This record gives sequence, C-alpha cells and structure tokens, in this order.
Amino acid sequence: MSVPLPVTTATYPAGVKPISERKFPKTICMFDVDGTLSLARQQAKPEMFATLAKLREHCAVAFVGGSDLNKILEQVRSLELFDFGFAENGLVAYKLGQPLAAASFIKHVGEEEYKKMVNWILRYLSEVDVPVKRGTFIEFRNGMINVSPIGRNASIQERIDFEKFDKVHGIRADMVTKMEQEFVHLGLTFAIGGQISFDIFPQGWDKTYSLRHIEPEGFDTIHFFGDKTFKGGNDYEIFSDPKVTGHTVTSPEDTMRQLDELFLTVA
Repeated sequence: MSVPLPVTTATYPAGVKPISERKFPKTICMFDVDGTLSLARQQAKPEMFATLAKLREHCAVAFVGGSDLNKILEQVRSLELFDFGFAENGLVAYKLGQPLAAASFIKHVGEEEYKKMVNWILRYLSEVDVPVKRGTFIEFRNGMINVSPIGRNASIQERIDFEKFDKVHGIRADMVTKMEQEFVHLGLTFAIGGQISFDIFPQGWDKTYSLRHIEPEGFDTIHFFGDKTFKGGNDYEIFSDPKVTGHTVTSPEDTMRQLDELFLTVA
C-alpha cells in the first residue's frame, strides 16, 4: 500500500475549521492506533474516519502510536485527518502535517550499548520456542527498538495465534523481565503492545513524550483513548498521567461508542 507524503505547509485542509473556532477549542482527544482506531496492523474502517471527522468539529484530534509513521499511515490513511500526529510515542511528531523536532534512541544510549542489546536479543530469541518464526525480530525506529519473538513479518492469522499463545505462556513478559535485569543500568522502559511485540525506549520516552509537543498549545483538557492501559501496557503511562483524562477501550467500535457519548451527542 502506498503511503501519502506529509503535507508541506502548516495549513488546515479544505473544510476543516481552525482549532480556535471549534466547539471545545481548549480540548484535545488523543488516540492509540492498534486496537483503538483500527484492528492491529489493519486500516481503520470508514465509520471510524467519519467519526473522527465529526469529532474534529468539536475539538483537536491526534493519534499517538508506537510504530513508525509509515506503518501508522497504512492504518489511518493520512496526516491530514489529524491536527497532530505522533509516531514512535511522539519522538517523531507532526502538527498539521509539518514535522516537529525528533529524538534518537542510539544517540541516547550510545552505539556500543545498542549493539550489546541487539546481540543479547538475538541470542535470547534463538532459544525461544514459539509456534512460528518469521522475519524482522528486531525493528529499529528513530526513538526506540521494537522486539517480536515471532517476527513482524507474521501474517494477520499468525499474529492472532501468537497473541493467544502469549497470554498462556507469557513469552513477552518473561523476556521483558530478563531484559529489565540485564540492562537496568541504561534506564530503559519496556512496554508490551499490540499482538506480537514490545517496545524498548529510554525512561520518559513513553507515550507521555507526545505531551511535550502539545503543552505549548494551551489545551485545558486532554483525553486519551487506548486499549493497553494496564500497568506494563504501552498506553499505561499516558493513560495514568495526571494531566490526562484516560479512557480504556476494548475495540475500535468501543472507541466510537465512547466518543459518541462524550462528544457527538452533546447538545
């Protein structure tokens, strides 16, 4: 699937009101992607895009995902559908399609420590017994590492099967526990997300990192919607941040239902 390029100027798309002219100009709704706006690694449904367009008449709208921008855009189609776009937890950020400052994982931990970690992961995964193994077990992103015991090239059905297997056998949780002990000196956070993987990033570089970009915007109310809001999930930190009103969702359909109750049926 081709991925649309970011718009090059910080302007609103045709028909979209500036945030200052919306019903709740001091409110922003931020959304996790997998399990919240769409099923994991699948494009959001037309009903979701229609709901977000209606919501954008009421307040500012943003996505905040752990994946890189290209993968997120395969699911949400275009940056133009959002006022803010935060990939890699906000380490790669856009406002009205225009890039903001980015951060670097390797610069933070150093090349030597990064190589030690990659070598440790590859040795560990070589001994892990899971139903299938596909390609791309480690994916380097600008601000984090994503690790998948079965490989990110797994099919949708293989992802579903592994998630069920992992709930019983705790493959990801066990690996995270061991890595926390092995690399405690680096001050890293390990967050399980999606169906098949977990993210590794410096402490404070979780999804709350995205809040740094919107603090200057003067929002009084920040809503966040996510499905992995439990402790250890990759939505937990932003969900429980005192500046944020967190909402746990169980599916994209549940996201739309909650938005309808909170905003779209308000007189």
